[in-house]
Amino acid sequence: MTEAIHGFSSTAFAERCRELGFRGAGKARELYRLALREGVFEPERVGLGAEACRAYRAHFSFALPERVRVLESAGPRGPTTKLALRLADGLELECVRIPMGRERFSLCVSTQVGCKMGCAFCETGRMGLLRQLSVAEIVVQLLAVRHGLGLSVKNIVFMGMGEPLDNMDGLLGALQVLNDPGGLAITQEHMTVCTVGHLDGIRRLGEAGYKRLNLSVSLNAANDALRSRLMPVNRRAPLRELKAALVAYRPRRNFALGVHYCLMPGLNDTREDARDVARFCDGLGRVLVQLIPYNPGGDPLTRAPEEPEVERFVAWLREQGLPVRRRVTKGRDVMAACGQLGNVDLRRGRAR
Repeated sequence: MTEAIHGFSSTAFAERCRELGFRGAGKARELYRLALREGVFEPERVGLGAEACRAYRAHFSFALPERVRVLESAGPRGPTTKLALRLADGLELECVRIPMGRERFSLCVSTQVGCKMGCAFCETGRMGLLRQLSVAEIVVQLLAVRHGLGLSVKNIVFMGMGEPLDNMDGLLGALQVLNDPGGLAITQEHMTVCTVGHLDGIRRLGEAGYKRLNLSVSLNAANDALRSRLMPVNRRAPLRELKAALVAYRPRRNFALGVHYCLMPGLNDTREDARDVARFCDGLGRVLVQLIPYNPGGDPLTRAPEEPEVERFVAWLREQGLPVRRRVTKGRDVMAACGQLGNVDLRRGRAR
């Protein structure tokens, strides 16, 4: 069975080639760069002979997964594109290219097929965890968008299907490949990891040494009773412990924590809820609250908030002295918005 080139960093790929007895680490690095940056696996193009080309093809592969669906939603800042890819075992993952304005796009990537966190407002949580994604399967989402669809991407956000910190091996390996200057060369400043509050994962991420990497926490309620109802992870890691872990996570002096808050009418949208958010954020250092209007999925908890309700809650947060960014809803009509990724039928099929 061949090994996927995009599952390696450039250094690891060159080392693997040496282990296999291939000569010329420089050629291996050229081949790696050609594959990841241009989407081409052609050993002949780096000047290798026929025998060496056959050896590389016998041991390594570079292939994009089958595209199952490509859905696009128009918007004032540009189109939101959802891409569903079929993996080798027949399961699917989804990623979303999101317009950020000024011709810049972020790619929201998945780290798991499904998710075991069970957040009540999330479509992916309804699937349960089917399996972890490998490093190559995480990285290939960017390659499929860049080389398969021919679309540009500036930022990577680990906020698709799954809890990134519940797949630390896959996440850390993907960060290394994406950040590698010998390949994709995406800087740490342009990558964000979002977590529901995986305490051990937050600690391990801090120990990984990524000083410029961005981190966001999905809060959604700042009292334990409500958060435990919406997010079962809070029963194992209540707010006091989550806050302590976030206080300890300080990769750099000017680090600003992202605090995501999904606004759900009738559930977490009162003035007291806004006060709770402010109390939680007090002592965390620099924060930016990102308010996300709820996007109903296949089994909605409530309706989507109306614009006056969103504006009112933003005003309450600002009254508390919090910096707030109101997230513009993108891709809701094609189930590409926050909390809408996932194919619940895959779980039913796996059960059968």
